[in-house]
Amino acid sequence: MTAPDPALPDYAPIPPGALGPALNEQGYYVGQVERNLYWVTDAVYQSAFLATPDGVVLFDAPPSIGGNLRRAVDQVTAAEGLPNRVTHLVYSHHHADHAGASFLFDDNVVRIGHEETARLLARDGDPARPVPEVTFADRYTLEVGGERVELAWHGGNHTPDNIYIHFPAHDTLMLIDVVNAGWVPIYNLNLSEDVIGYMEAPATALSYPWTHFISGHVGRLATRDDVLLHQQYIADIEAGSREALASVDPVPFYQHYWPNVWAGIRAHLETVTDRAAAPVIAKYSGVLAAADIDVFTTSTTFLIMQSLRLDRGPSGPVHP
Repeated sequence: MTAPDPALPDYAPIPPGALGPALNEQGYYVGQVERNLYWVTDAVYQSAFLATPDGVVLFDAPPSIGGNLRRAVDQVTAAEGLPNRVTHLVYSHHHADHAGASFLFDDNVVRIGHEETARLLARDGDPARPVPEVTFADRYTLEVGGERVELAWHGGNHTPDNIYIHFPAHDTLMLIDVVNAGWVPIYNLNLSEDVIGYMEAPATALSYPWTHFISGHVGRLATRDDVLLHQQYIADIEAGSREALASVDPVPFYQHYWPNVWAGIRAHLETVTDRAAAPVIAKYSGVLAAADIDVFTTSTTFLIMQSLRLDRGPSGPVHP
């Protein structure tokens, strides 16, 4: 294994509010959200489960938590005198980093997901992520052990199949890979496929009644204020991108590099991106963790700026 480069850069301290509870010796934390809804984290990924008299319902199975999911379930159910058998597993979406430990739970588990999740998992053929037996198109109500969970698809966002998981009796919403509580998105809007859908997802999330938000990443639960702060961060990037697209003249870049048009494109779009991203990085450093790691905000800015050109239009002036 390659040792870390001693010249690795240093970054700003993490704002204390971005950090979650300490992990135990086995590398996980399990906590009560409300009543019999619990969440599990390794400080990077998150999962959740309902402990009911009829068994346990698991929501996502990130491989980085892996076997600690079973340990967390056993810990809680033993303390509460409830059965520890996992009867259902709900996929938030198809990505392996959130579903890759599904195989740890036996074939008797009922797996549930959006119909697009089933299609994508069948396409990918990963034995670690069995295809869900129960699928839905728009909405599905799961009732187990006297508890009700509302699953809904409101269009693509992070992925085409990413769903909203609402626990109305637990005052909680679960939406994965959109908002990172206290942190900026990583590269390219958290590696999202639908820019416009991603940008609209927080407003959809806020339209639900909830106090607790399970975001799928980092070490703490999110609040409504976290979602609002994320919205403002994205809105600032969008505003900066619009201003930079309107104010940066592309012609000098193409004249300088002609006939190497790819070099002109790079210089033009990197200039636009840097102009839009720089004030956002300055504003949110010390507010959102990792805002000072400029590649995250820069790559997210590039993706939003390109969506403004290509999705919203116009992509540029029309030749007379």
